[in-house]
Amino acid sequence: MVKVENLVKRYGSNYALNDVSFEIGEGEVVGLLGPNGAGKSTAMNILTGYLSSTSGAAYVNGINILDDPIEAKKYIGFLPEQPPVYPDMTVLEYLNFVYELKSVKLDREGHLGEILSVVKLTDVKDRLIRNLSKGYRQRVGIAQALVGDPKVIIFDEPTVGLDPKQILEVRNLIRNLGQRHTVILSTHILAEVQAVCERVIIINKGKIIADERTEDLTKTIEDGYHYEVRVSGPTGQVISALKKISGVKSVEPTGTKDGDAGIYVVETMGSTDVRRAIFNVCAQNNWPMIGLAPTGTDLESIFIRLVDRSDRKILGGRTR
Repeated sequence: MVKVENLVKRYGSNYALNDVSFEIGEGEVVGLLGPNGAGKSTAMNILTGYLSSTSGAAYVNGINILDDPIEAKKYIGFLPEQPPVYPDMTVLEYLNFVYELKSVKLDREGHLGEILSVVKLTDVKDRLIRNLSKGYRQRVGIAQALVGDPKVIIFDEPTVGLDPKQILEVRNLIRNLGQRHTVILSTHILAEVQAVCERVIIINKGKIIADERTEDLTKTIEDGYHYEVRVSGPTGQVISALKKISGVKSVEPTGTKDGDAGIYVVETMGSTDVRRAIFNVCAQNNWPMIGLAPTGTDLESIFIRLVDRSDRKILGGRTR
């Protein structure tokens, strides 16, 4: 549905995007992540036809967005960070305006009525947009992206400035839209990606540094896993025994306890899974193990580690 090939966007000697390639299939909900200035907005602006690329190509439903932008845009709905609404129009007037602007051929009343129902705006359709709360204005922005029933919907920071209840409502809406549309979500809120997206693409300094299903992101960590182990046993003996496990890089006591159990942080070499071996060692020594859990494998921790690793590689390349 969406295909990006060797995309480059250069400003003088600076690269906003540097040889970026990825594909997003029909019905996928994909999170586009990266620190400020990473190239996320540039990628979205090229995909939506607002910006040209220096080289490379971007396709939507097989149509080159640069060669035939008018045709390609028929398959795209876009919600920028600031919803493009007219405050002096009512909700329905604005959606009718967007309907005409996009030259939609679908039955007007039925199509707009369905959109109002989906985004829960039916009760406020005759109110001026200027009198709506930020949460409702955000819904109006989502509604305009749905006009024309586009196959691809792109959201840029859709929950910025919303309260917790509104955030949950928008997340549920995006999740539901993923059942009928391909959705690309750019956000700084990592919990949002975990809650909504089935795949994550991480960009840093114009390059893709990770492209994985959300639940598989831990596979991108090459510098070792960390586990928190809670064991009732003599501290010195526990540390010594755990260090002898193949694949264990280090064992550090935290200095705290859970009842009579000591708490230890075990670091592995690379992506070695040592959980079964830890259990066996504790069982063989009759040390009750009351807890074993990975640490640093939440999306936020993985994101930080991947970006830091990418920065070190770039810096290393420059220093050489």
